Amino acid sequence: MRKLIIVQARMTSTRLPGKVMKIVCGKPLLEHLINRLKRVKCADQIVIATTVNETEDIIVELCKKLDISYYRGSEEDVLGRYYEAAVEYGGDIIIRITSDCPVIDPEVIDSLINFYTDNIDKYDYVSNTLKRTYPKGMDTEIISFDTLKDAHFNAYGPFDREHVMPFINMRPQRFRLYNILYRTDMSRYRLTVDTPDDLKLITEIFEALYSEKPFFSLKDILDLMERNP
Repeated sequence: MRKLIIVQARMTSTRLPGKVMKIVCGKPLLEHLINRLKRVKCADQIVIATTVNETEDIIVELCKKLDISYYRGSEEDVLGRYYEAAVEYGGDIIIRITSDCPVIDPEVIDSLINFYTDNIDKYDYVSNTLKRTYPKGMDTEIISFDTLKDAHFNAYGPFDREHVMPFINMRPQRFRLYNILYRTDMSRYRLTVDTPDDLKLITEIFEALYSEKPFFSLKDILDLMERNP
């Protein structure tokens, strides 16, 4: 079964505009994310799902430079954008990653994909976000194309369309849901980029770890945070 990592990305974030192209250690954050996703062993393709707006031309140019597939769709209807990208690139299993997670650990993604494929007959949705024990910024959600299609054709509310997964993960009576837990509760840590303070923290993490180990792991980050509370 063809496994697609689809990453939603745009330049018009409300709280930190242009965050995906902020330069850290010489590269845009989106490039750091893409380089990490390339190390996911269980996925077949990465697709950056951006919008048709001219503001996103810079994202498309980065995709072309890195030889990464992209799809341009609606800014507001992100669920529709995901569905159309999945159709365009022929995905059977869809792994949703957001572009504000530039330090996501490829091993975390692989572990969820492996669990999903081992239990594909049992669950429609597998993630590590229903009950947070992983730090925010390791967010991974996996569904089948059929589940995505169901949501796309039956979700009508603006919230469901904008946030992709609520139509699925808020309906346990309709979909079979499963949540992966981290070995200890590390949900107190925030490793995503949504505000200037987030960017400052992520920059410090990269500056501390990147030069010696460009693909530092979640454990490396947590060790760094424990040493520098």
